[in-house]
Amino acid sequence: IQHFILTQRFYSSHYNEYKSYLSRMQPVKLFSKGIVTGFRRGLRNQTVNTSLVKIEGVESKKDVDFYLGKRVAYIYRAQKKRKNRITKRETKLRVIWGKVRRAHGSSGAVRCSFRTNLPPKAIGATVRVMMYPSRT
Repeated sequence: IQHFILTQRFYSSHYNEYKSYLSRMQPVKLFSKGIVTGFRRGLRNQTVNTSLVKIEGVESKKDVDFYLGKRVAYIYRAQKKRKNRITKRETKLRVIWGKVRRAHGSSGAVRCSFRTNLPPKAIGATVRVMMYPSRT
């Protein structure tokens, strides 16, 4: 019984430390918001396998360097439910994954390529630019 009381005290003291540690922690940013502005194009032809994305808070070519190689997720809602591979639940949400390839111009826009080309309804929609993989 005495052992039980000692372990209880030990865990409760550590639990209080852990709670104070959690209250000091800042929330971790997992992704930045981006907006699909269109496809890479010339005057008459557009290249649909390269999408242009404007990332929130990125204003110059120098800022783009951090985001090169980062994963991009275009999340959309479909008509029919499909079973999610990870959670095993039925959901209407689907994802098209892509990657930031390079800068586009000098105002902070980036070129992204996705596993399947983005549909035209994605223009003006938001995407998530994930903070991984890290290049440091």
